[in-house]
Amino acid sequence: MIKASDLRKREIINITDGKRLGFLGDLDIDLEEGRVKAIIVPGPIRIFSFFNKAGEFVIPWEQIKKIGSDVILVELQEFINPRIG
Repeated sequence: MIKASDLRKREIINITDGKRLGFLGDLDIDLEEGRVKAIIVPGPIRIFSFFNKAGEFVIPWEQIKKIGSDVILVELQEFINPRIG
């Protein structure tokens, strides 16, 4: 079993292009089915704003290929557009 707090310490990397996406920020959980639907990674901080984020990356659970002791490997074929909100 893995705790959500342990997942926050792991960097998320796209195995398709080797890009570092950041660290886990949140989980999208389906409470009715009791399963994780997606992981949410905070987007990069904008250059001219200290308090605004550029959005967040929502990565469906099916795209997660491996959860290791230091990293979470995901396979994303296309560029992820950050979700603003």
